Amino acid sequence: METRNKLLLIACATFSIIHLVKSQSQQGFISLDCGLPSNESPYNEKFTNLTYISDANFIQGGKTGKIQNNSETDFVSKPNRVLRYFPDGIRNCYSLSVTQDTKYLIRTVFVYGNYDGLNIPPRFDLYLGPNIWTSLDLRNSGLGATEEIIHITRSNSGLDICVVKTGTSTPLISSIELRPLPYDTYTTRTGSLKSFGHLYFTNSNKIVRYVPAK
Repeated sequence: METRNKLLLIACATFSIIHLVKSQSQQGFISLDCGLPSNESPYNEKFTNLTYISDANFIQGGKTGKIQNNSETDFVSKPNRVLRYFPDGIRNCYSLSVTQDTKYLIRTVFVYGNYDGLNIPPRFDLYLGPNIWTSLDLRNSGLGATEEIIHITRSNSGLDICVVKTGTSTPLISSIELRPLPYDTYTTRTGSLKSFGHLYFTNSNKIVRYVPAK
């Protein structure tokens, strides 16, 4: 009887965990497929089950491109197979609605994919609001570059993510993701936290891409 009760307890716990994973809300998430036409419906990315929408309502300007088909294309996820590039202007910014005093994980992806047929990956700067986030050089990025930062918003006035031209090459962006985090995640006295690296130890084949807010 004791063994049976233990098995029943394990089964109930397993069901509860599976139910929690399946029912995780994406409330407050922003997942933009940059370059996706505005008339295309939102879709769920098959590996993460995150819902992506077009970026058209979050940016003024820019043009859309598509990475070239080759043997590497199969390794690029759907949100990063199209892109938005900015041949005009020095500074082009996405304006995103956020909640004041909320901690966000902000993730940006940049895949050149020889979309223009020139085989000249660009170099440019990435800004978070008025502050430089990082300088990007896609010449040695392989399948693409990913930048992450944890940032606490200080107002409801919106958050700007900007690509800034620094030379003659054309800035681009493939996808943008914002995830609200529990406030006690990665506490810091001041400023934002730029990603240094990820270590993920598991026997599971599932991809963990976010922590649901409490």
